[in-house]
Amino acid sequence: MSPPPMNLLSVREARERILSHFQPGTIEALPAVESLNRILAQDVIALDDLPSFDNSSMDGFAIRAIDVAEAKPVSPRTLRVVADIPAGSPPTVFLAPGEAARIMTGAVAPQGADAVIPVEDTDFQDRAAGAPPPPEVTVFASVNQYENIRRRGADIRAGETALQQGRTLRPQDVALLASLGYSTVEVFRKPRVALFSSGDELLDASQPLEPGKIRDSNSHMLAGLIESAGAEVERLGTAKDTYDSVRAALDKTSALNVDLILSSAGVSVGAFDYVKSVIESNGKMDFWRVNMRPGKPLAFGEYNGIPFIGLPGNPVSAFVGFEVFVRAALGRLAGQTESNRLTIRARCEEEINSDGRESYLRASLRDENGSFIARLTGHQGSGNLLSLAQADALLIIPAGVKCVPAGQEVEAWLL
Repeated sequence: MSPPPMNLLSVREARERILSHFQPGTIEALPAVESLNRILAQDVIALDDLPSFDNSSMDGFAIRAIDVAEAKPVSPRTLRVVADIPAGSPPTVFLAPGEAARIMTGAVAPQGADAVIPVEDTDFQDRAAGAPPPPEVTVFASVNQYENIRRRGADIRAGETALQQGRTLRPQDVALLASLGYSTVEVFRKPRVALFSSGDELLDASQPLEPGKIRDSNSHMLAGLIESAGAEVERLGTAKDTYDSVRAALDKTSALNVDLILSSAGVSVGAFDYVKSVIESNGKMDFWRVNMRPGKPLAFGEYNGIPFIGLPGNPVSAFVGFEVFVRAALGRLAGQTESNRLTIRARCEEEINSDGRESYLRASLRDENGSFIARLTGHQGSGNLLSLAQADALLIIPAGVKCVPAGQEVEAWLL
């Protein structure tokens, strides 16, 4: 049931009501090399110790630390070289006192060795590819026990949790999966979003302007935002400002296996805004106005059992509505356990006036002695795309605040 006409929900209440309708989607197994930016559906447990053997962290000579304990440039120690150990070839020698083995980065440390002396601290200077090891090596520095040796299990032990469920996989995470022997990984399926705009005034970006017409920017912006949130978009085009056209667009979604229907425009109180009435003909409208600026006319409900969010038609309002509500819903569908929103504190360069609604204002940022200084990017009208394109952040002015003095800090979302 819709709230009374003047009963505006707070941003927090609206977000909570929206998020209560979304849960993580189904799980699918993907090749680990294709899992970048996907969200883990279960913990990844280390199958092996990492590293799985003691190995050298540099090119040099495997030695017994006690043999060079007193080595200095003025009183070096000379050791007999008994083996050459490249990476990938397990050694067969056991180092006895006074012995050394030439060793490459990543190679298995031989038994008996408990340190590696860097080649730079020796008299061996022939580093050309294919050069044989010397019969003996003179060492000019001491090393501590296990210095320059990466110990087995120093990174992670078998059975330990390497990556937790809900994590968005980054390139370094994919590398860890490969190191641990995971060729496939279980992730949450990408959410699917059906997107359409509405309005008789809309033209395609390729069309010349006509009197009373504007080019459709919202569909391009929202499609990009959907994809940036890790979801797939099914674009349904533009609906005309008629009941039948809006209904036809909504009816297409039943065959698309989508998790969310997202629209822009048609959710206000104009004589040609039909989205609300069409939704209520085959679903329900939970709410349709929020106490925020920009973006007050924002609708949430469901159509034919599919959640629906209707954003305003003004492009900045649509952008803010997406960032405040839709991104969080898509994150919940995708299995995120916490927000990956980058939030900072920024000091206002100038006095900022508001109207008492929770406001999201476009600003540019600069660094000044380690602090962020924010300045509004021109006119804050909800149709001003240039000021949005110039913005680095959205400054959040809390509900009830009508003036932020120059020099005061506010919360800001990085864009």
